[in-house]
Amino acid sequence: MGSEVIIMPIMMAVFFGIVYLYFSTRHKERLALIEKGVDASIFMEGKKHTAPIWKVLILNLALLAMGIGLGIFLAGILHYNLGVQNNIAFPGTIFFMSGLGLIIGFFLTKNIDKE
Repeated sequence: MGSEVIIMPIMMAVFFGIVYLYFSTRHKERLALIEKGVDASIFMEGKKHTAPIWKVLILNLALLAMGIGLGIFLAGILHYNLGVQNNIAFPGTIFFMSGLGLIIGFFLTKNIDKE
């Protein structure tokens, strides 16, 4: 009964720890570069030619959802028409098609970055 109360603060502490570690490390790296006299324009180099994150996120989520839906559809066909066992057809095709959707999303994201 008490374990349910402990899980949420632990999850929040882990999230806070990761965010704190990320920002504090980034700050220390930038201070070290400034102390060495490196030009501050290196902080903005990687942000000029990238696609907006919302386009990439929506594209990958849409292709993932389409892959999962197509996987369920193909698993139904495999199960009812070809007699493949239910426990094998559904997880296998869902994971395969969702992975295929994410790979397609990766290549389409590379094309968006080129534009």
